Parts: sequence; C-alpha cells; structure tokens
Amino acid sequence: MRKLLALLLLFIGLLSAEVRAQQGRSPNARGSFGEVEERRLLESKWKYTYAIHLESNTTIHKAENFYEYYLYFRYNYTYQEYLNGRLTKGRFKIEDRELIYSFKHIKKFAVAELSRNRLVLEFTQPNSKGTYQYHFVRVESKDAPFIKPANELPDVIVEMDEKKKDGGLFSFAKRKSKKRKSKKKKQKKYKDDRVYINIELIGGGYYGGIDPVLRDYIHIKSDGRLIKEFKTVSKGLNVIRKDIPREELEAFAEFVDKKGFFELERIYDCDNSICQKRKQEKPRPIPLRLAIAYGKKKKVVTLSIWGKDRHKVQYVDYPPALEAIIEAIQRMAHRIESNES
Repeated sequence: MRKLLALLLLFIGLLSAEVRAQQGRSPNARGSFGEVEERRLLESKWKYTYAIHLESNTTIHKAENFYEYYLYFRYNYTYQEYLNGRLTKGRFKIEDRELIYSFKHIKKFAVAELSRNRLVLEFTQPNSKGTYQYHFVRVESKDAPFIKPANELPDVIVEMDEKKKDGGLFSFAKRKSKKRKSKKKKQKKYKDDRVYINIELIGGGYYGGIDPVLRDYIHIKSDGRLIKEFKTVSKGLNVIRKDIPREELEAFAEFVDKKGFFELERIYDCDNSICQKRKQEKPRPIPLRLAIAYGKKKKVVTLSIWGKDRHKVQYVDYPPALEAIIEAIQRMAHRIESNES
C-alpha cells in the first residue's frame, strides 16, 4: 500500500513538473519572458519583416514589395502605424509582459523579444490553433514614413566618430547644408587634445500664444562656440553666436558630472492621468531634450513636459539636479543675446 501511495505521489509530481514546463514554453504564460524594458520601446520605429507559426516554425507571411507595415511608439504612449500608405494612430501601454495596442482583430500581444534592433510580438489564438510571431526590425527616422510636426523635437542620435583627428567627435546626425560644409573646409584645422565636450539643448516650453515658437535650440561645441537658434511663426529664425571660454566650459562639464547627469534616467514622463491629459491641452507642451558628451561619457535625456505651466503646476517629476543643469545652459545662452556675431 505504501509503495502504491509513493508511486502515486511521484506520478503527481512528474505531472505537475510537466504542466509547469508547458507553461514556461507558452508565449503568454506569466514569467515566460522577462520584464519588458518600456523605455527601450519609447521613441522607437519598427518595420515589419515576416510572421511565423511558432509550433511548426513555418513562415506564413513576408513583407514583400506590395506590403509595408511600420510602427512608431512615441514617448507619450501613443503609437502611429503605417500600412500600405494608410497612417493611423492610437494609444498603447505595457502591462507586465504584454503590449496592449490594437491591430486589426488583435488587442494585445506578448513581447517575446525586445532588443536594440529587434522586436518580436506573439499572439496565441483562443481556439488553440497555435501561436504566431510577428518580427520587426528597428529603422531610423529617415527610413520610416512618419512626419514629425514642426513643434516637436527632431531626432537626436549620439554616436562617436573615431576617425576624426580631434580625439573623437560625437555626431548628432543632423543634416548640414553644402554652404556650411564649404565654410568648414576654409577654416583652419588644428589638433585639439583636450577632453571632448558637446552640449545640445532643444525644445521645452509650450506651443501656443500670439507667436508660437517653432524652434529653440542651443548648441555648445567643444571649442566653446555657442550657437542659439530661436524661430517663431511670425518673426522667423534668429541665430546668435558667441564663444564661451574653455575654462568655463570645463567647469560646467565637471558640474554636470558631479550632479550625476550621466546616471540619470533616459526619459522622464507622466506618471498620472492628470499629466497625460495636460499633454493634449492647449497650449501644447513641447518635450525637451538634453544631450551632453564629456570625454567618453555621453547621455541623452528627454522630458515630456519641462518646467511649470501658466498655473505654476509641474506635471513631470524629475531631479532638481537636471533643472539646475538646464538653467545653467540657458543662462550661458541668454547672456549673449546682445552680442550677436
């Protein structure tokens, strides 16, 4: 009798282990995938490539020339999708390991993989016909069919160009006119072995009023050259240039480092419904983006709503250190407005 009971308990244990293993293999099982890194999804653009039936590992569809599908997940938890020339919009959210967004009859997907260049979404049919995986590759803004409105931030990509002679320059992937290039060639080249510093601050504030601001951009180069571009609807573009002493620039970079800028979060966004609602109200808040490179350290931080509105309300919670850094950059820029050169 005892042997029979022992065998029965062993059978139950093996059956439970098998059930747990099957759950682990199920794409929608809780715990089958790691936590979704939500910040990796924000401000990313993806191109659909193919779909497979997971159990049979059979490719059931490919994105040929006649089929184009792109996805753009925005910082404010809205998405845009482009399907064969048609652009639609909606809202998305991440819950546990699921991406909730509507595509045709499917309302949510399990995130099977999310890396820098690859996104895999899974959907299991309720009638148990199997699991389907939809594969996407990441694309740059220039290769995606999404148009950014004039009052929103341009994309900023920080990358190192090791071929430059001045110890490594960070290119922010901005288009330069032929005029600027020819002007640069005429300038005298020199070797600079000082620590590389580059600062770019763009956006912030609210889009509205009598003369809406289209562009508010500050760039401080490693040689201390400060350029401020300010463009409004009626007054057009105003450009101010001045040199910041290298000593002051180095002191500022050290200040930024001590404030822990390079350890900050990449995105500071709304954490409540009141903040999300404020994004849709007029005047519309313009996101602010700050990119700083100091030697080998580099960081890009985005704030969905910067500062306080006219009612003195601050909607996004971000560190006081970040506010101090941004205000210091603005003071350097505003100090030169009467010294245009």
